[in-house]
Amino acid sequence: MSEPASAALAVRAGATVFSDAKSTLVQTGPRPLVPGGSGAEQLRRTARALDEEPEGVVVAGAVPFDLTSPGALRVGPAVRTPGPLTPPAGYVPRPVTVARSRPLPSPEGYAAEVRAALERIAAGDVHKVVLARSLELTALVDWSVPDLVADLGARNPAATTLAVPLDDPARAGGRWLVGASPELLLRRRGPSVLLRPLAGSVPRSPEPEEDLRRADALMTSDKDRREHAYVVDAVVEALRPFCRTVSAPQPELLATPTVWHLATRVTALLNDTSTTSVDLVAALHPTPAVGGSPRRAALQVIREVEGLDRGCYAGAIGWQDGDGDGEWVVGVRCAEVAGRTLRIFGGAGIVAGSDPAAEVRETAAKMRTVLEAAVPR
Repeated sequence: MSEPASAALAVRAGATVFSDAKSTLVQTGPRPLVPGGSGAEQLRRTARALDEEPEGVVVAGAVPFDLTSPGALRVGPAVRTPGPLTPPAGYVPRPVTVARSRPLPSPEGYAAEVRAALERIAAGDVHKVVLARSLELTALVDWSVPDLVADLGARNPAATTLAVPLDDPARAGGRWLVGASPELLLRRRGPSVLLRPLAGSVPRSPEPEEDLRRADALMTSDKDRREHAYVVDAVVEALRPFCRTVSAPQPELLATPTVWHLATRVTALLNDTSTTSVDLVAALHPTPAVGGSPRRAALQVIREVEGLDRGCYAGAIGWQDGDGDGEWVVGVRCAEVAGRTLRIFGGAGIVAGSDPAAEVRETAAKMRTVLEAAVPR
């Protein structure tokens, strides 16, 4: 690919893109799907998909939240360049008029789902459940994937900006996953592994004093620290069979433009470098940050209470090269795009002590990440 990555997204609607503050990876060219229909099957076959491929070819794309659902991992050449994705000179996003806005479920319906989850928690069925909701926007014209991703990157410079085709990237009006994820599922470089799970959140305030008060309250919140601990404990437990050392210090604050999070920087060293990034994704996903704890019980509650087809929202989104190195983020602050329809997702972790009204506000704040890029004020 001769042109710089900054221009590639604007001219190639078919490119898979992952961009953060340090680098941008763009996968282009003919990209067959990794064999196997489900996300679980694609994960198992990823290493073989790169057998005998030349240097520079990677597997990249999205693993769905529900691993029995179709995955969107593709094989193809990729170029990685330093620095974040930047719009081409003179870039001006195309204005979009929204004809209809439809929450699924309604805020009141979501609050009722939270209450139902709290009943299951009180009954001892589960400790934590992550429930999601969505907002569907229908525009008068097709949404522009390059415009959405360029605006998401500009507004969220500390996040990983992504664009992943979920079906044929050459087909007009095809489905895409776009987003700006703040959550690193894992980064594998040789024997070193880095993860940064997020759990425990509060919406930010435009007033500086109130914003700091909320951040301080989050750090000392028993409810949020319990929610966070479920995630970190599960991540450490999943890593131990693969790693000779795992370190998980106390959580710290992480700020996005719309939300404060509790975050823990988890580091580990692999026992064996034959363990690839995809092996670790298969062991970790879905973490309690997007599913719950215990995993099996939480997923059952989600199936019974949520009633939402998440697709690749809350999935594992990233890439792996022929050496087994790779980088994967959790598919949050994301939306699915198809023609004139933009479906934005947001989720919240429910534990004992959760307040349904507060969870409605938290999910609304999280959905604003994509909403403000899609419909700038």
